[in-house]
Amino acid sequence: MNTLNVHDFGKVAVLFGGRSAEREVSLNSGSRVLAALCRQGVDAHAFDPALRKLDDLAAFDRAFIALHGRYGEDGTIQGCLELMAIPYTGSGVMASAVGMDKWRSKMLWRAAGLPIPQSVLLNADSDLAAVEAELGLPMFVKPANEGSSIGISKVCRAGELAAAYAVAGKYDSLVIAERAILGGEYTVAILGDQALPIVKIEPSTEFYDYEAKYLRDDTVYRCPCGLPESRERELREQALAAFRVLGGRGWGRVDFLMDQTRADGSVQAYFLEVNTSPGMTDHSLVPMAARAAGITYDELVVRVLALATLG
Repeated sequence: MNTLNVHDFGKVAVLFGGRSAEREVSLNSGSRVLAALCRQGVDAHAFDPALRKLDDLAAFDRAFIALHGRYGEDGTIQGCLELMAIPYTGSGVMASAVGMDKWRSKMLWRAAGLPIPQSVLLNADSDLAAVEAELGLPMFVKPANEGSSIGISKVCRAGELAAAYAVAGKYDSLVIAERAILGGEYTVAILGDQALPIVKIEPSTEFYDYEAKYLRDDTVYRCPCGLPESRERELREQALAAFRVLGGRGWGRVDFLMDQTRADGSVQAYFLEVNTSPGMTDHSLVPMAARAAGITYDELVVRVLALATLG
């Protein structure tokens, strides 16, 4: 990367803000990315699709997508950039759309033989008592197409599923009920063809919710993650495979859960979801993993931008 000439990027649009429920997080991510690119001498400019016409993108040579959620992480803006022939960071249209949809991601992972938590797709006619019996308690209920833990509830007592379904249903017509896996939450950042060191997440809240992700300072992040070296290497390889199954490219993040230790001492990992436009705030996980790999924040954003492509 030392031979990279940042002037070759041309005029760069940093896309952030947008119209999703994750707008505030995206504003945080994008402002930091923009500042880092400018520090490196890149001709980078802020571009908020909620405030500007997309036609204005024609003035740019490349785009760094720091949008999160709908219209920015779901293939929508990627399709626009494809039509305008503007290279952009992250995954393409299909992988972005599938990655945003937790339910369809799970189906692809299951078809590829990757372990996922047991889950049920809910609708207004679902027998909620039967779902509670099938999955057991506790369970998590979440909208299929939101990020940042928006709309997620943890159901711990019988009879609570209806209220959790109503909360998630405010954000998406597709709602997932998922068996709780309680042995720890981890994430693997992907940069090009490299899976970065695993980060273990230890929230002080009931689970890793929006507040724990962005507002609290008592969430603990461990990198090294504490897993045996051979096990971490195996899980990093599996995470990279899970990313590729969905068609991911450039950069991203794959989250997984570890089950509680079994009687024979083994611990099963379950893949949870993929993020094709990860957060880049001061609480975000990809910059943490990059630091553990010896990559500074400024180096990280330039490397991500260098991976921008079409198709």
